[in-house]
Amino acid sequence: MRKKVVFNDVINILPDVIEDKRGSFAEIYNKKKMAELGIMDDFIQDNSSFSIYANTLRGIHFQINPYAQSKLVKVEKGKIFDVFIDLKRNSSNFETYSSCILTPKDGWLYIPKGYAHGFCTLENDTKVIYKVDNYYNKEFEQGLRWNDPFFKINWPIDEKKLIISDKDLELPFWSDIREKIDF
Repeated sequence: MRKKVVFNDVINILPDVIEDKRGSFAEIYNKKKMAELGIMDDFIQDNSSFSIYANTLRGIHFQINPYAQSKLVKVEKGKIFDVFIDLKRNSSNFETYSSCILTPKDGWLYIPKGYAHGFCTLENDTKVIYKVDNYYNKEFEQGLRWNDPFFKINWPIDEKKLIISDKDLELPFWSDIREKIDF
């Protein structure tokens, strides 16, 4: 396994892949090797999402303290445009976002506590798994509107074909919750 910094403290962890005439083999998660790469979090829950159609948007979500979560995100099938927004006030990248495209070959994306996270599918039949280091708690769940004018995220989607939950459509804008959020 090797790592590549994607944005500030967001890291892409790439597996070592062995290929031969049968196909390929990769060790996709090894706690000891993750620790050697500086990923020291104790992941306690695995989640999975499956999206039938491209243009499905999930997020932008996060949990506040004491239930803030670090995430390890991996695409099992399909392709996503993944977005992460730094909401840590003491960060030099506070209120900035970055993004990357993830496919099954791209390994894990590590997103530490203090980031909002969301993604949209770029292909039909996309499956995403992710590990978190804190349990879900509805009372501490927060989110941001996918089209928040503060962040101006350039989603690669057709807005006319956007598939998004009612819950995500009703998330607040950053300007409405900015003063309440602190990690």
